[in-house]
Amino acid sequence: MHSDLLPHALNREFPELAEAVARLKETDLHFAHLLKQHDAVDDQITKDEMGVAPMGDTTLEGLKKQRLHLKDELYHMASATTKSTEIKGGK
Repeated sequence: MHSDLLPHALNREFPELAEAVARLKETDLHFAHLLKQHDAVDDQITKDEMGVAPMGDTTLEGLKKQRLHLKDELYHMASATTKSTEIKGGK
């Protein structure tokens, strides 16, 4: 299987933020909602790429842009939390 076809889970792409993602998923409703959206869109893309649920190129491109936007927002939220924790913890 080609690595581009693997799901784009945040913990796989940003392992250094795994702890912040887990914490935000439990404590921040907005973050949890965005993460669910990201995972649902990622699932649709993965199914298309694996031939399970093919879709048109325009639809796929739109979903990839949506996933990227969600991932960017989630990344910034998790990074900000990590930086905030480091400052409070004296790291």
